[in-house]
Amino acid sequence: MEEKANPEEEKNIRSLNFIEEIIEEDIRKGTNEGRVHTRFPPEPNGYLHIGHAKSICLNFGLAKKYNGKTNLRFDDTNPVKEDVEYVDSIMEDVKWLGFDWEDRLFFASDYFEELYAYAVILIRKGKAYVCDMTAEEISETRGTPTRPGKESPFRSRSVEENLDLFSRMRNSEFPDGTRVLRAKIDMGSPNMHMRDPVLYRILHAHHHRTGDQWCIYPMYDFAHGQSDSIERITHSICTLEFEVHRPLYEWFIREIGIYAPRQIEFARLNVTYTVMSKRKLLELVRDGNVTGWDDPRMPTICGLRRRGFTPESIRNFANTIGVAKRDNVIDVSLLEFCIREDLNKRANRIMAVLNPVKVILDNYPDDLVEEMESVNNPEDESKGKRKMPFSKTLFIERDDFMEDPPNKFFRLAPGREVRLKAAYIIRCESVVKDAETGEIEEIHCTYDPQTKSGMPESNRKVKGTLHWVSEKHAVKAEVRLYDRLFTNENPDDAEEGKTYKDYLNPDSLRIITAMVEPAVSLAAVLDKFQFERTGYFSVDKDSTPQHLVLNRVVPLRDSWSKGEKVK
Repeated sequence: MEEKANPEEEKNIRSLNFIEEIIEEDIRKGTNEGRVHTRFPPEPNGYLHIGHAKSICLNFGLAKKYNGKTNLRFDDTNPVKEDVEYVDSIMEDVKWLGFDWEDRLFFASDYFEELYAYAVILIRKGKAYVCDMTAEEISETRGTPTRPGKESPFRSRSVEENLDLFSRMRNSEFPDGTRVLRAKIDMGSPNMHMRDPVLYRILHAHHHRTGDQWCIYPMYDFAHGQSDSIERITHSICTLEFEVHRPLYEWFIREIGIYAPRQIEFARLNVTYTVMSKRKLLELVRDGNVTGWDDPRMPTICGLRRRGFTPESIRNFANTIGVAKRDNVIDVSLLEFCIREDLNKRANRIMAVLNPVKVILDNYPDDLVEEMESVNNPEDESKGKRKMPFSKTLFIERDDFMEDPPNKFFRLAPGREVRLKAAYIIRCESVVKDAETGEIEEIHCTYDPQTKSGMPESNRKVKGTLHWVSEKHAVKAEVRLYDRLFTNENPDDAEEGKTYKDYLNPDSLRIITAMVEPAVSLAAVLDKFQFERTGYFSVDKDSTPQHLVLNRVVPLRDSWSKGEKVK
């Protein structure tokens, strides 16, 4: 009799996604001797973003689950747009996310000689020809989805002439744009990608790896599938926009006569209040809308890292959204939820006052400094406790005081008591205002010495608890309050006459000076904290021992979902 899993075990068994079902079926059938070999194949023409992170997690995650391997391969076939800077950044991002390609780092440029030989095979079979039409002419004669294209007048060139011209293209005998190599397939195909696509173009440009060795470069569509084949990839996992390219990839593999990987398409990641186009992200950088690729408002992996996101939170996000067959849009609040969940467990609590106003305890000794003990992280006892200096003059949040409070305002007000976290209960006695502006400059209070936190006599209850920082011990910090970069859920879906840039959020960055407890001054870059009652913050790379700079990662709660922007 088959043994059944108990309900607890069943609850912990996650159903397979459709890619895992395909892989497990292939393993059962013994396809590729049961091997699982995936790859992550970025083009080094920009920095990776959160959408790429999903693909990285998927490819490396599947290989790990099925005891397989994953290659990191750069599809570097366009030297005009590619740069070593992008190569280095991509490798850093993949490693930071927690994945290791071991000794399997490859480049499509590694295969330029083989790809050239494949093109020669197609020419010899009469399946490719050199075309002298311009790019504009080729585009004009491709037709439309409802109208067939027109054949090139050079389509009937002989095999010998095509071999000669292609060799001369390689030998740099022709200027850029004068000739291309095209596949000879079907100008009437309903799939536009099958209408004699360009395989090679002349491009006299310096390549970041091959230098000036080549002056013709394969198109992405020609190099991609063959590179997978050369690397003996078993499952070529692509996003849905490549589904219409698959017949072309399969045609190349079949006509050349080489090993055929299995291509599987899944839905790309789209996130609200975000653009994912590399072109648009590059525009934001070039036009100065952000400070660079690693601006903490950018959806790039390096931007998220600088802001204070953790690799664990991004991996958890990728796992939570799963793998879909249809395009959908994920609410960015889910990504923010994942980082809150992660930092709640790992970030030490810190006292920080973002909009300070002075509180003076009139009956507290002038020169007394006490050390108040507070738990570093209530979610993790192993993090222990810390001591914070407490003195006569303190800072609290200006919003934590009101002269004429409404009902259910349980913070400080004239004649009211509140507890200062980990310290004493205080009572407001009076305020001092600026004579010209009327703004409150000082709040004068008295403290009850019998209510020190942790002492037996401290059981007296009050409704409000405030965070604070001792004035004479406070450290000034530049705090960058980052918010969503766009005000529109879908900035790509611009109204008529507008572009995605018209939805840039003017309040996506506010810079303030805050007062923080002295322990933060010892923090290193990317150290993370939860500011009590405020949000999660991370030390920015601009920070120095003389000038502390902190980024807000996320607030403690999501106010956007309630129809109000985070302040």
